[in-house]
Amino acid sequence: MADQWMIRGKEFSNCNCAFGCPCQFNAASTYGLCEAIGSAMIDEGHFNDTSLNGLCFVMLLKWPGEIAEGNGQQQVIIDERANPAQREALKKIAHGESTAPGSTHFHVFNSTMSKVHETLYAPIEMSIDVDARKGHTKIDGMVSSVGTPMIDPHSNKETRRGIHIPDGFEYTHAELGEGNSKVTAQIELDLKNSYGQFNILHMNQDGVIR
Repeated sequence: MADQWMIRGKEFSNCNCAFGCPCQFNAASTYGLCEAIGSAMIDEGHFNDTSLNGLCFVMLLKWPGEIAEGNGQQQVIIDERANPAQREALKKIAHGESTAPGSTHFHVFNSTMSKVHETLYAPIEMSIDVDARKGHTKIDGMVSSVGTPMIDPHSNKETRRGIHIPDGFEYTHAELGEGNSKVTAQIELDLKNSYGQFNILHMNQDGVIR
């Protein structure tokens, strides 16, 4: 019998593109390449009989050109609180394994990789509030990623924007904001005042659950 899994929680992502991220609309990236960090908090989840409740993980991604052109690098950092079965389960999900082809962003991203770095396990400090457009991920010595609401330059007040993709492979609706991330793992990132994305993460081996 094939693996059966489900995760429901929250996701905060920050990439190097301008606000709105052209990639979300099948357009060329802002600078002709993609660098990103994705943080995922699982409120409720399982992989077969293994509970994934309360765990989190971080995915680091880097492509020298457009995502569809491939030749990317990927590294996953998993909550060190996970036991061996949970570690193996999260590793499979984040790398798009035990997943119907093309049905999740994890699978799609992994299919474009030419190098997958060793999975790391570390204490992860993470908080994500989708409605407030706020996120925070910290891994001592490796990762600092912060998401904040977009600010209207005319009123200097928070402004709300969103993306709705009814058949998306990552989410149905995402709130937009601003991200700043510094990463010094095998993949290094230095993202400043760029695209921030906040969304509910709810999917299984067959894709997004709506």
